[in-house]
Amino acid sequence: MSLLFPRILFLIASTLVGYQAADLTGALIGGILGLIIIILEVGLRKVSVNGLSSVVFGLILGLIMAKLVGDAFSITPLPPDALYSIRVILTLIFCYLGMVIALRGKDSFSIIIPYVRLRRQDQAADIVVLDTSVIIDGRIVDICKTKFISGKVIIPKFVLRELQQIADSTDPIKRQRGRRGLEILNTIQKDSGLDIVIHEEDFPETNEVDAKLVKLAKLLEAKILTVDFNLNRVATIQGIKVLNINELANALKPVVFPGEEMQIKLVKEGKEHNQAIGYLDDGTMVVVEDARRLIGQEVRAVVTSVLQTQAGRMIFTKLER
Repeated sequence: MSLLFPRILFLIASTLVGYQAADLTGALIGGILGLIIIILEVGLRKVSVNGLSSVVFGLILGLIMAKLVGDAFSITPLPPDALYSIRVILTLIFCYLGMVIALRGKDSFSIIIPYVRLRRQDQAADIVVLDTSVIIDGRIVDICKTKFISGKVIIPKFVLRELQQIADSTDPIKRQRGRRGLEILNTIQKDSGLDIVIHEEDFPETNEVDAKLVKLAKLLEAKILTVDFNLNRVATIQGIKVLNINELANALKPVVFPGEEMQIKLVKEGKEHNQAIGYLDDGTMVVVEDARRLIGQEVRAVVTSVLQTQAGRMIFTKLER
């Protein structure tokens, strides 16, 4: 429902209440006050639930501190007027300090609703946050089915929104990737058997999705599951544990040593003179020296060296004599 209807209803109600209190003058005052409140409400639309809850928490803490310090002054032989003034000043000071401190550290609070985690201190909650790239990648489905991921899986609302934007893109390739991501997400929710939670926190003051993911992971003390190399680096620098599917895939590739023999089908030319290239079942590139003439055939080759790069592993071989 549009917010226009409740706003108009509130403005009419404010005017009627003012009219009942003081005729036309009261109706004018009530209407103006109602309009001011609506303007304030519109201006507060960018305030997050986390920020609002932090302000409330800081305000309550300030009131408690002001009460405690004020009670300490009450045992001194001060006149009632001076004691009243001190209490008012202390209340203003502590409420202000409480709200400011709470806002500055709002991302560190773990006791504010909805982030209450009632658990023993020696039991760490196993929470994994999914990013957009790992959902579109698709391998997360098989990983979930193998039960290598346990605990609670968090899918942020802003990740869902980014997937929707990609699925609605005018670019056919992006549109296909976005729709694939939504289908994979649906499969995870239905068939993974994991505790999947859609998280509402949005961090409206931050525009980039990666920055929002890092903030949410810090807030929930969670790990980030991704295939994005840049997100992996940024999150690791900030002390967040990252589960990178590409690193897992590289770690699971079979180990080969110089001198081992392998059979490989050559599919294309290499960059250097007379080289040919083939691929193992796991996608590892195999470079065969002096084999360009044999492209399209299966050959037996001997491993000469293995090179590990950021993009993956390359195996260099020569034809078996």
